[in-house]
Amino acid sequence: MKHKKIQRTTFIGILILLLTNLSFAETIHVAVAANFTNAAKEISKIFSEKTGHKVILSYGASGLLYMQIKESAPFHVFLSADKEFPKRLADENFGVTASQFTYAIGKLVLWSKKLELPPSDQILKNGNFTKISIANPALAPYGSAAIEVMNALKVYDTLRSKIVQGNSIAQAFQFIDTDNAEIGFIAQSQIIDRKDGMSWLIPQNLYTQISQDAILLKSAEKNIAAQEFLIFLRGETAKDIIRKYGYGSLNQ
Repeated sequence: MKHKKIQRTTFIGILILLLTNLSFAETIHVAVAANFTNAAKEISKIFSEKTGHKVILSYGASGLLYMQIKESAPFHVFLSADKEFPKRLADENFGVTASQFTYAIGKLVLWSKKLELPPSDQILKNGNFTKISIANPALAPYGSAAIEVMNALKVYDTLRSKIVQGNSIAQAFQFIDTDNAEIGFIAQSQIIDRKDGMSWLIPQNLYTQISQDAILLKSAEKNIAAQEFLIFLRGETAKDIIRKYGYGSLNQ
């Protein structure tokens, strides 16, 4: 009889614990720069397992996500591919200034599936291809970085007519992956697990460092789950995942 009472008490305790956790579980909506798609999925999965909070991710070019946030899209957190769009949101009172921080340093690569020679500055200077893919530089920081590289190598004017632009870095990658462009500038994270093709990691001195910043949005200023997500993003578990996908960090 005493044994059954202990079992019942234990069951009730577990039930109360589960109900308590459920009552505090929230759903947060995170706007994510397209280059960070896979890393964000992995980070969010572990965060949800640890906290019970559900994370809904929406991907796109940072500039497009910025505009959606200004048009009252229901996001709580913004993971941009640069510093500028989060700063603008803070200056325009859509983001919490004190919450902004750099979560990753992006790395730009030149990638091809089909060219026989390894991608390099010489390939860009020779121009022996018909199409080169980049992300829209007005919307995607990686696209802006690609323009910087071509200007630094003094090949932009000769390659301009061969450029095809994707709305995001994801679409720029698709153009190369589907053979609609022989070569292109993408994020290293997009090919970290690819065994095919050849890539050239662009030297950092050819473009401005891609500091990818996160910011808590004003609509979530009192949202505990969103704050917890940003704390988790700063932690060692998230940093390990970020490095695994080829990103640098400010405190490696």
